[in-house]
Amino acid sequence: MNYDRKLILEDGSVFTGCGFGSRKDSVFEVVFNTSMAGYQEILSDPSYTDQGIVFSYPLIGNYGITDEDFESKCISPSAVIVRDLNDSPSNFRATGTVEELLADNGIPGLGGVDTRRLVRSIRDLGSRRALLTDAGTPVEEGLRIIRETPVPHDSVRRRSCVKKWYSRTSNPQFQVVVIDCGMKTNIVRMLNRNRCNVTVVPFDTSAEEILSLAPDGVMISNGPGDPEDVPETIRTLQALRGHVPLFGICLGHQLIALSCGARTYKLKFGHRGGNHPVKDLRTGRIEITSQNHSYAVVPESLAGTGLEITHLNVLDDTVEGLQSADGLTFSVQYHPESAPGPQDSMGLFAEFTERMRRFKAST
Repeated sequence: MNYDRKLILEDGSVFTGCGFGSRKDSVFEVVFNTSMAGYQEILSDPSYTDQGIVFSYPLIGNYGITDEDFESKCISPSAVIVRDLNDSPSNFRATGTVEELLADNGIPGLGGVDTRRLVRSIRDLGSRRALLTDAGTPVEEGLRIIRETPVPHDSVRRRSCVKKWYSRTSNPQFQVVVIDCGMKTNIVRMLNRNRCNVTVVPFDTSAEEILSLAPDGVMISNGPGDPEDVPETIRTLQALRGHVPLFGICLGHQLIALSCGARTYKLKFGHRGGNHPVKDLRTGRIEITSQNHSYAVVPESLAGTGLEITHLNVLDDTVEGLQSADGLTFSVQYHPESAPGPQDSMGLFAEFTERMRRFKAST
C-alpha cells in the first residue's frame, strides 16, 4: 500500500493514507458522517460544500455509483476520507465508481486512514480546518497554507440555482415555491408525491417575486455553511412571514429562527448521519432521523420570537423543530426527505400540505 498522501489538521495532527480521485491539494473543514449506507447521496448533498467528509463506516464504494441516485448535479465535498475504498463494485445498477466520480469532479480522496482514531479526534476536539496534500509536504508548510486560506462565506451562493425552474405533478392540489439554499432533489420529489407543483427559486429571490407566483406555501431548503452568511434569505423570510405557510428544513430551519430574531451557534462537531433520535414534544413520539449540519438554534434566544420548540434531540437536547404561534411557520433541523435514510419523518410533507389546506380554507 503506497501511503503517498496525508491529512494535516490545524492543530498539527497528521493522518497518512493512499490518495485516490484528484491529486490536488485542498483546504477544508473536516467532519464525519456515521451513516452505514448512502455514500453517493452524501457526496452529492450540497450541504457538504467546503467540507472534507470522514466516513465512519469502514467500507465505501462497494455498490458503486448509479446515475439515478444523485441528490444534486454537483459533487460538493472538498475531500473524502475513508478506511477502505472498494473500487470494484458489485451492483447491477452501477454505472461508475467512487474513484471515477471524484477524479471527474476534481475532488481528492484519502484511503487507508485509521478513521476510528480520526472520528474520535473530531468528536473530542471538535471540527477543525485541514489540508489534504502530498506525503512529502512539511507539516509547518501545511499549517501555513491552512492559516493563509480564507474561510469561505459564499457557499449558499455557489450551490443555489441561478434561475427559477419547475417540477410539475399530475392532479396537483398545491403550488409550492422552494427557496434553493443548496437543495437536495428529493425535496422536490417528495413535494410532487404529495401533489404539489413546485417552483424552485434562487436563495436571494425577493418576497415580492415569490408572492407574485401565488404560492400556497413556501419551503426553505437545506444548504451549506453558516446561516448568518445568508442575510438575503433572512430578509425574504421576514417579509413572507404571516402571508403564506412556511416550512424550513435544516439550514431553512435556522434561517427561519434568525428571521424571527433568534440566534444560532456552531456545534462542536455537528450532526451527520442517519441515526439521530429526535423527540416530537407534541406527541411524545421518537423519530430516528437523518441529519447534516454544523449549526443549531440557541434555545434561550427564542423568547419573544413567537416561535415554540416542537422537537428536541434526544442525545444532546439541541433544538430540532420550531413552530409559530399562528401555525403558519414550522421547521425541522433534520432531513425528512433523506434518501436513503430513515423514513420516520416523511409525514412532515403531509403536515405541510395540511397546513396549506387550512390556510387556503381560511382566506
